[in-house]
Amino acid sequence: MELEYKEHLSPILKDGVKNYLIDIDGTITDDVPNEEPERMVTCEPYPDALETVNKWYDEGHQICFFTSRTENLKQITIDWLDKHGFKYHSVLCGKPRGGNYHWIDNHLVRATRYKGKFTDLVEKQVTIEVFKED
Repeated sequence: MELEYKEHLSPILKDGVKNYLIDIDGTITDDVPNEEPERMVTCEPYPDALETVNKWYDEGHQICFFTSRTENLKQITIDWLDKHGFKYHSVLCGKPRGGNYHWIDNHLVRATRYKGKFTDLVEKQVTIEVFKED
């Protein structure tokens, strides 16, 4: 991963490179709960998700699958991703369950809610919640 370091601050990605954090269940495949790990082995990927994620990877973006699956399900998850040909850099387990996320970070964070079709992203103006400025 090509990073730029400025004045000993946290590294940032080079211009134009995105750090995609992508959920798995209900986003790139059927929504399979942790309580049904046997289904994690047999579910099929959404074809548009596989194509789009691999395209982003090939374009040089960072792909991290960030899932609510627990750490003991990580190898099943990696095996499934590899079996179906997903290209990625990392897998993080343990995302909080329940949704309604509000991410607070010192870096710019953009969020896109998956609603049934994986495509390239387009720009759209929306209302968001931010900290009050003085």
